[in-house]
Amino acid sequence: MTIDVAALRRDTPSLLERTYLNHAGASPSPVPVLDRVVEHLRLEAQIGGYEAAEACAEELHAVHSSLAKLLGAGADEIALCDSASSAWLRAFWSFPLRSGDVVLTCRSEYVTNALALLRARRTVGITVEVLPDDEHGQVDVAALVERLDAGGVALVSMVHVPTQGGLVNPAAAVGAACRSAGVPLLLDACQSVGQLPTLVDELGCDVLTATGRKFLRGPRGTGFLYVRRSLLDRLDPLLLDSQSASWVTDDTYELAAGAQRLESFERNIAGLLGLGRSVEYALGIGIDAIADRVVALGAALRTGLAAIPGVQVHDRGEQRCGIVTFTIDGHDPADVQRQLAREQVHVWTANAAYARIDLDARGISSMVRASVHVTTTDDEVDRTLDLVDRISRDPA
Repeated sequence: MTIDVAALRRDTPSLLERTYLNHAGASPSPVPVLDRVVEHLRLEAQIGGYEAAEACAEELHAVHSSLAKLLGAGADEIALCDSASSAWLRAFWSFPLRSGDVVLTCRSEYVTNALALLRARRTVGITVEVLPDDEHGQVDVAALVERLDAGGVALVSMVHVPTQGGLVNPAAAVGAACRSAGVPLLLDACQSVGQLPTLVDELGCDVLTATGRKFLRGPRGTGFLYVRRSLLDRLDPLLLDSQSASWVTDDTYELAAGAQRLESFERNIAGLLGLGRSVEYALGIGIDAIADRVVALGAALRTGLAAIPGVQVHDRGEQRCGIVTFTIDGHDPADVQRQLAREQVHVWTANAAYARIDLDARGISSMVRASVHVTTTDDEVDRTLDLVDRISRDPA
């Protein structure tokens, strides 16, 4: 499928003013998404928030269906949240974990997830075990199978694409191993949804969480989660309100049907409508076509950086995506970010505070993180490489 990159860039005018390479942080929304958010905010200002929510109830419900289409799931398996972290935490704390249960995690685990695991270890008494990486720097599937066969594992938590690099963990192989062992897989797909295919049956996950603001190009303050229908009744949501449950009598309640039991009443309606629009926008381009272009652009940037003397590329894994991390000998990554920003090239930095298990072991405190998207051009990649080459030649 041919992508009209120029048309996509016209839909996002800010991209015409700068080279934007921080889509793994917060990707600029296209105009149709922005217009839908603003339209609803104006309606709220005109008639009130409750009335505006009533007026768009059908469209808001359809956001579940759009996300279900994106993930190959049922609409009743989707919950709308205000962030990926909120989605992940709501899912994790709903598992009926008990003292002595083992939760397996990966070396590329994200800070929010890791903090929750540490807190559950302290308050619930679970045991947290970190799976080793294989020779490619990705989750060692053979080690996972061996540990699952040993028994006692209640949950596996894995990051599909980590915040600190271009690695794509072998989610499908991990999912197959977990299914064979009857152990749920909680997949953090925050950085993969929108840039790679994420059909839940192919990935084999039981729960998937993601955000709207990264590669889906939706508004900040939006997120979602998927819960496999067969798992729903095993979850016991920690947080309940009038959206997630009904107060039946003065001392009884009933959980909402489907994954809605993990939603909350108070939420950013305008943002969620924008999320729905961003999902439909991405589906209109085609997720496979997006993935092909993003992976190719990421590979070109990665190869070009590796050829510059003094530049170290830090991405791992057999499969890689549109996130590229690197350092320049003798240059602080934050300073490299600032120098590129002065030339209207916008990157970010990834540091160990967000990925302690991985980066501490690798002796990396910080890296420059550049993340391409379907709207990135070959010329922008070339210009970025020229600027990095120039920085690398200057004394620190």
